[in-house]
Amino acid sequence: MSTFYIVLAATAAGAHLFSGVASMMRLKIIYPLLERVGVPGSWLVFPIGVAKTAGGLGLLAGLLGPHWIGVAAAGGLVLFWTCAIFAHLRADFWPKQTPLIFVFTALAAGTLAVGLV
Repeated sequence: MSTFYIVLAATAAGAHLFSGVASMMRLKIIYPLLERVGVPGSWLVFPIGVAKTAGGLGLLAGLLGPHWIGVAAAGGLVLFWTCAIFAHLRADFWPKQTPLIFVFTALAAGTLAVGLV
């Protein structure tokens, strides 16, 4: 496991854990964003918060245990964020927080790509 992969996976894990916990805490700033893209607010904890938190934990597990767990978690997060981008495209809604979607996607995709190498 390269140092680059370890730093990238650890950064991605921290970012996704923070985002997942924030979702599960039901931060009020998130609800208007969900409504505008047509996602029910009831999905904030499950599946959204749980998926992001599980992905972050999976990335950590891949650093501490079998490597394939982190690769699988990164793949799942790439799918999650692809769905988020699709939801924004479908709704044609691009708030000032939109760049974060692409940052999270890039972290997950980069971790997946480097992990597969």
